[in-house]
Amino acid sequence: MRGKTTNAAAAAVLGALALAGVAAASVTPPPAIKSAGQIVFCTDATYPPEESIPTGSTKPIGSDIDIGAAVAAQMGVKASFKNTTFDSIIAALKAKKCDAVISGMNDTSDRRKQVDFVDYLKVGQSIMVKAGNPEHISSLASLSGKSVSVESGTTDRDFLAAQSAKLSKAGKKAINIKTFPKDTDAASALKAGRVDAYFGDSPVAVYYVLKDKSFQVAGSPIAPLAIGIAIRKGDPLKAATQKAINALYANGTMKKIVAKWGMTHAVTQLK
Repeated sequence: MRGKTTNAAAAAVLGALALAGVAAASVTPPPAIKSAGQIVFCTDATYPPEESIPTGSTKPIGSDIDIGAAVAAQMGVKASFKNTTFDSIIAALKAKKCDAVISGMNDTSDRRKQVDFVDYLKVGQSIMVKAGNPEHISSLASLSGKSVSVESGTTDRDFLAAQSAKLSKAGKKAINIKTFPKDTDAASALKAGRVDAYFGDSPVAVYYVLKDKSFQVAGSPIAPLAIGIAIRKGDPLKAATQKAINALYANGTMKKIVAKWGMTHAVTQLK
């Protein structure tokens, strides 16, 4: 049904809140969100443990999914998630195909020209290599002359390109950057031996290593950056979302979600 949340749906939301230890409807949602009874998030569900769709399922899971659901719950509504390719995700938001984006998105000055952000964690980047580190990669400098996979349309890709330019300027070999539309494809390229290393957010690299012993993380996390929920400029949903994130920190829900997904040592909480 369209319109307001049904009694059954409302009961389900309240039940989920009770399990998470979250007070129901502590934040007043914008009228349009209240009327719809939901927040629709765009997310690129190819980025575990932040967002992914398990084999045989159609529903995304992950830390961002739990955070998005908890934000919606603070407003007394439900969350739904629309799987959207990352390099077109801001365009989808601006075209009103969703109300907000939650997809491990770095809050950057360039992106702020297009959308507003409500930051919720800080995340570093990591280099992942094959177990045993056959190419002896330990830092950004050691990627000189190496082939590295990365998801397209990401700040990870832009960061690599900037580092490659610095290496070239210093008279060293550039990084051979291989982009993929899905982060899982970038990891698969490393497993198949088509690249020497993978580059992505630290929680994602740690997740891959935990799931597959043929991988290992090389070196320490690099350049932690804030990640945020993206919202259209001028949308009152921003203020409500900020209040919801503040509540998730105050009541311990953010800490629980981070721990649930094994991200405690891979991210920095903001509060």
